[in-house]
Amino acid sequence: MEFTVKSGSPAKQRTACVVVGVYEPRRLSAPAAELDEASGGFLTALLRRGDLEGRKGQTLLVYNVPNVLCDRVLLVGLGRERDFDERAFREAVATAARTLDERGAMEAVCFLTALPLKGRDTAWKVQQAVQAVEHALYRFDRLKSEPERPRRPLRRLVLAVPSRRELASGEEAVRTGRAVAEGVRLTRDLGNLPPNTCTPTYLADEARALAGRHPERVRVQVLGREDMERLGMGAFMAVARGSAEPPRLIVVEYRGGGEDERPVALVGKGITFDSGGISLKPAQAMDEMKFDMCGAASVLGTLEACARLELPINVVGVIPATENLPSGTATRPGDVVRTLSGQTVEILNTDAEGRLILCDAITYAERNHQPEALIDIATLTGACVIALGRHAHGLLSNHAGLANELLAAGRTACDRAWELPLWPEYDEQLKSNFADMANIGGREAGAITAACFLARFARKLRWAHLDIAGTAWLTGERKGATGRPVPLLSQFLIDRAARRAGARGRAREG
Repeated sequence: MEFTVKSGSPAKQRTACVVVGVYEPRRLSAPAAELDEASGGFLTALLRRGDLEGRKGQTLLVYNVPNVLCDRVLLVGLGRERDFDERAFREAVATAARTLDERGAMEAVCFLTALPLKGRDTAWKVQQAVQAVEHALYRFDRLKSEPERPRRPLRRLVLAVPSRRELASGEEAVRTGRAVAEGVRLTRDLGNLPPNTCTPTYLADEARALAGRHPERVRVQVLGREDMERLGMGAFMAVARGSAEPPRLIVVEYRGGGEDERPVALVGKGITFDSGGISLKPAQAMDEMKFDMCGAASVLGTLEACARLELPINVVGVIPATENLPSGTATRPGDVVRTLSGQTVEILNTDAEGRLILCDAITYAERNHQPEALIDIATLTGACVIALGRHAHGLLSNHAGLANELLAAGRTACDRAWELPLWPEYDEQLKSNFADMANIGGREAGAITAACFLARFARKLRWAHLDIAGTAWLTGERKGATGRPVPLLSQFLIDRAARRAGARGRAREG
């Protein structure tokens, strides 16, 4: 998809289609009113006949509008103007993109980005429009023998900005939106692949491919089973014992900042298929456990966006990747293992495996990269889905400033998180009679006790945990990976890089 920005009157656009909005009930937005005036009230007459109310999700494709240069006009319902917010904006853009793609308009000029939106500037609207369009038109059909594709798909979209003064910032917003969208696409593709394709080795190959696309800034190191056993990653190896697929620890370094600048570490859970191990899951919906590597996929997607944007910041991605399967060699409930940190864990439930691979990866990142902040991302607990549903990521952190950065980035990116408490009272649930801790804390507050477990391995770090079990994929008719939380993480790194650049500039002036 090609995106550009442009300023000008909707009535003077020589294009296959002009997209404008209509508020409920039957009230033209400012760009639609310009078209209506040029056409002598043509659009007003349509609305009076009841062809469109302006409700969210409604569209009306109009041909032969008098006195305008475009071939057709697409009217998109926006809902009530007082309720038109960020979510409604993204939904309107996505609805327009799907309609254009289905109806054969291969190019269009979209004036939805010119609509007023409280608290958001034109650059934000342009960036979000690019991401919303790419998300709406995403298809995963590479494994189908006869993919269904539109005969004349949408190929070019021009996004309108109110004035020529905003063209430069709009073009930069397009660049940012495309980079984030490509990161989301990579994450969705990896999540949607079947587990017989997307193995730990495949993830390692994808990391190498990422480095191949950005050789100046990205390098990759991959550790195998013998390497990790030699290091003493007993928790990670306990999970990997049941599978014939070799485990991998994938380390991806993005070098955009100074040599002496400590990186931000992103640690992503990479269970490429989770049967639960000996603590076997129910058969119903077990196929969805191919999505248990979406934390790992989001790390690769975020690094893709970071590299495309050439952010002036250092980032390291650490991905522990393995399957969790039952076998004669699999870890049993009651086994005690020693982690890379030296702490011991009694494994009471082999289906609480994500925290076992993550704890060793966190220790590895701390020892080898000394990050200034570390964020782990994991489809960790069903308890988080019960608590927050599929709308917000669960966020827990030992550092208020880092938590606030992530919450703010989520709001900006429309990829929100919600903070849960990380209190010492919950930590009591992890007591074990036979080891330093148990790997589960019982049914109560399961998302919190899982984070409490990880916090024991991040005491010296500014650390945050994102539980994406409810947000990494959708079920039902829209079943598939979402690409979240790549928008949140990308925005977090963009904001960090901007603050750091500002601090360096002030230091030079001083």
